[in-house]
Amino acid sequence: MNLKSTAALAAAAILLPLAVQAQNVAVVNGKPVQKARVDMLIKQATKGGQPATPELQARARDEVVMREIFVQEAEKKGILTSAAYKEQMELLRQTVLIRELFEDYKKKHPATEEEAKAEYEKVKAAQSGTEYRARHILVENEDDAKKLIAQIKAGGSFEELAKKNSKDPGSAENGGDLDFAKPDSYVPEFSAAMTALKKGEITETPVKTQFGYHIIKLEESREASFPAFDEVKPQLMQRVEQTKLQKYQDDLKKAAKTDYKWAQQ
Repeated sequence: MNLKSTAALAAAAILLPLAVQAQNVAVVNGKPVQKARVDMLIKQATKGGQPATPELQARARDEVVMREIFVQEAEKKGILTSAAYKEQMELLRQTVLIRELFEDYKKKHPATEEEAKAEYEKVKAAQSGTEYRARHILVENEDDAKKLIAQIKAGGSFEELAKKNSKDPGSAENGGDLDFAKPDSYVPEFSAAMTALKKGEITETPVKTQFGYHIIKLEESREASFPAFDEVKPQLMQRVEQTKLQKYQDDLKKAAKTDYKWAQQ
């Protein structure tokens, strides 16, 4: 071995411990704490939306060193062999496996723009049609409702009478205003009476429903508006993704051979 090769080996011998040291954050009671643990914590934090600031990196380093101190103490006390530890580790194992299974499925079956557009058209069709803005006064008996109708016809303010007499806590303070809604938002009897009215009209007779007796006034109607696809694309992509994942879960459940009787089907 010549002088040059001897010098190279000596340099390597010096650099190797430094390279190993660079992979560690610290040494706790003779045991190295690997930098990979810090990287893992930072990855989890940034995945949740936190920026990888110097402060976050410092907290992550503190965290992994403190964890190593606590883990060593737990191992020293024999907690690794305790039944409670083993039970929790099994639950944790299952949780991580299931989470990774679903993440793997979503990665391999991403929502497509075509699927999102199909969902958009389906939702749009369901929400299209006429919306009605109505006011109502809800009372417990028919005679009270008839008296209120007479007062309104005589010039009484529908809004003021609603504030004083309506038993509907959600609309009474606003003069009975129910804002714009589709007819199917209400019980059938209410919807039928409301849609039969013209703008500004009130029901001539009290409308009975499961809630009591209503006097209904139609303020106005309009065609339902719907946002453009691009405005709701992110929500629709997420919705498609969740629908596909739910189907995957249901398919696994159906394919499983088990004698278990599910509480909910």
